[in-house]
Amino acid sequence: MRTIIGLDLGKFNSAACTFLTGDGEVRFQSLPTKIAALRQLFERERPDLVVFEACAQAGFTADLCRELGLKFLVANTNGEAWKWKNVKRKTDRDDALKLARLAYLGELPTVELPETATRQRRAFLNFRQLLVSQRVQLQNHLRSVLVAQGLEAPRGHHAWTAAGLAFFDGLARAPYECAADELWRSQLYVSLALYRSVVAQLNGVEAKLDALVRDDVPSQRLLSVPGVGPRTAETIAAYVDRPQRFKNSRQVSAYAGLVPRQYQSGQTDRRGRITRRGPRLLRKMLVEAAWVMLRYNEWARRIVQRISKGQRTRKRQAVVALARKLLVRCWALLRHETTWREPVPLAGI
Repeated sequence: MRTIIGLDLGKFNSAACTFLTGDGEVRFQSLPTKIAALRQLFERERPDLVVFEACAQAGFTADLCRELGLKFLVANTNGEAWKWKNVKRKTDRDDALKLARLAYLGELPTVELPETATRQRRAFLNFRQLLVSQRVQLQNHLRSVLVAQGLEAPRGHHAWTAAGLAFFDGLARAPYECAADELWRSQLYVSLALYRSVVAQLNGVEAKLDALVRDDVPSQRLLSVPGVGPRTAETIAAYVDRPQRFKNSRQVSAYAGLVPRQYQSGQTDRRGRITRRGPRLLRKMLVEAAWVMLRYNEWARRIVQRISKGQRTRKRQAVVALARKLLVRCWALLRHETTWREPVPLAGI
C-alpha cells in the first residue's frame, strides 16, 4: 500500500488529500500555504509520493520535498488529462483528489521543476525583461506628451542620449511650479525621474547578468553561435537547463511552443500556427535572435531563403522556423558539450 498526497496549492490556503492506494481511503485537510504547515503534514503522513500543480508556490514545496527526501511530481495543468470537462462540481478538494488519483494511475501530465539556482536565474531574466518593458513604456509616454503639445522629440535613439534627455529637461517642470495650462510639463518631470530610475536599475541588473554569463559554461558555448548575444545565450541555457531531459528535437521545440498546432480526424490533417505554449521569454529571445542572425550567419540566411522562397510575405513565418532550428542547434550544443560549427549546406540550398 502506498500513501499519495495530492496538494491543491493556493495563495493563502491549500487543500491536501491523503490517498491510501490499498483500500482507497481518502482523507482531506485544509492548511495554510506555509512551509511550516507543509512540513508538519509531510512529517506526520510520511507519504511515498507528493503531487502538486505547477504554480508560484511549487518551488518552495519542491525544495521542502527534496529536503525531507520525499518523491514528488509536478502536474502540468496545460496537459489534456488535467482538463475539466462536463463536471458539475469543482473544488480545491476535488483538485487535490484528482492529482492523487491521476498520479496513482500513471496518467498525470508532469513538468520538471528545476533546482533553486535555475529557478532564480529564470526569474531574474524575466525581471530584467520587465525593466526593459517599463523603459520602453516611459520612452513612449515622453514622446506622446510632446506630440500632444505639437512638439517633436529628437529622433531614434538620440532622444535617450545625454543631449536628448537635456532637451526633455528643458521643458519639464515640477508639479508645484506648473500652472493649470502647463500640467504636461509636470508629466515630463515625473516621467523623466521614473525613466532615469528604471535605466539605473536596469544597468545594475545587466551588470549582474554579465558577471553570471562569464562564469556559466553552457552560456559560453551558446555565445559561439553567430548572432547570439549574452542575454539570448543565458536565457536558452537557463530554460533548457538539463538538455538530457529532452529525448529529441521535437520535444525541445514543443517545450518552447515553436511547433505548429495540429488537427487530425479521419482524412483531415491540418497544421496551424505555432502553439505558443511554454516559456514566453525563451520564445521571444529566440525569435529576436533569429532576426539578428540574418545579418551575421550564412546558415540562417540559407534557411530563411529556402523556407520563404524569396517571398516577403512569408519571411516572418520563415524567421519563426529559423528560431525553432536555432533552439534545436543550441540544445544539441549543450547536449554534446561542444561549440558552433557552420553546417555544411545541402546541394541546391
